[in-house]
Amino acid sequence: MSNTDFALAVEGLTVSFDGFKAIDDLSLYVDKNELRVIIGPNGAGKTTLLDLICGKTRASRGSIKFNNHELSALPEHTRVRRGIGRKFQTPSIYENLSVFKNLEVSYPKGRSVLGALFFKCDEAVLGRVRKVAEEIGLADALYTEAGLLSHGQKQWLEIGMLLMQEPELLMLDEPIAGMSARERELTAALLQRICKNRSVIVIEHDMDFVKQIAHKVTVMHQGKILAEGSMEKVQADPRVIDVYLGH
Repeated sequence: MSNTDFALAVEGLTVSFDGFKAIDDLSLYVDKNELRVIIGPNGAGKTTLLDLICGKTRASRGSIKFNNHELSALPEHTRVRRGIGRKFQTPSIYENLSVFKNLEVSYPKGRSVLGALFFKCDEAVLGRVRKVAEEIGLADALYTEAGLLSHGQKQWLEIGMLLMQEPELLMLDEPIAGMSARERELTAALLQRICKNRSVIVIEHDMDFVKQIAHKVTVMHQGKILAEGSMEKVQADPRVIDVYLGH
């Protein structure tokens, strides 16, 4: 497979903080419509990798190609426009606005909250809000104030806010942290739905959840990739057992 066929091709990526290589000559290839899970012990560099892909952190060396376009020099907001959506560990939703308004202000037309409050909510936006609300399981809560949602629903709303921008690559950092068992099940189903027409990268610690959702698992350790493949394959890898599952 040539590098042009991947949604995301990261090559030779390195970033140092005060002489410490947080990411060390790392290469990663993600297919279109693939759900990739990245696992690894704390300090392995998982979140830093997402920071580099979305442009929050600049690499010292290496290449990040998205749909075959080099991103390394582009600022974060340009990468968002190119179709990269990133959800951080703590949800950033507008607690005092309804679910509907949260989704509406996320529509690309109104990039700033102010701009969003003044643009006309036309049919295209309305259609998109309804479609996304359906997808994230909040169609019945459109007029509920976001602050009143359960923890899991807040996480889904934030995923929905990213989906409003129709990203081609969605990156989620520990999406099920703090969720109930039922919410975890629903999140697994949600992730399987949304990777039908985009690539999704998830950082996760919960191995049962990883098993449920991953097309492919990447194990990171000390800023490098230690192993990659199906969950069965990486779980059986002696190096992975040594650094990760053995502890």
